[in-house]
Amino acid sequence: MELTLSIIKPDGVERNLVGKIISKFEDQGIRIAAIKKLQLTRAQAEAFYAVHKARPFFGELVEFMTRSPVVVMALQGENVIQRNRDIMGATNPAQAAAGTIRKDFAKSIGENTVHGSDSPEAAKNEVAFFFASSEIC
Repeated sequence: MELTLSIIKPDGVERNLVGKIISKFEDQGIRIAAIKKLQLTRAQAEAFYAVHKARPFFGELVEFMTRSPVVVMALQGENVIQRNRDIMGATNPAQAAAGTIRKDFAKSIGENTVHGSDSPEAAKNEVAFFFASSEIC
């Protein structure tokens, strides 16, 4: 069974979409192995998104991710990394397929409601960033 990280970003939490988003995963047979709500510090957001540090949107991304709480989840299931990405939809909500999280809920490319790991290596690192192994059930 594969693990991956999913984050419900500030725009999703602010608009009380947490339950609706979680139900999209659960309806597809994906299990929530760990979950918590937290307020990211600037240092945490900068560390988590360090791969984007040289990109022009980095500062804006850090500001966005620290403006209000997020919900982080370790999702578990067969082929869950790709399944999560399919459920999220394209980064640009205008290009996302009908019924995906981003098509249904995202406000823009910047406020696209969710984050998901994009590879097995990223999933391993991202889950470990937010969860101790003892927290994954």
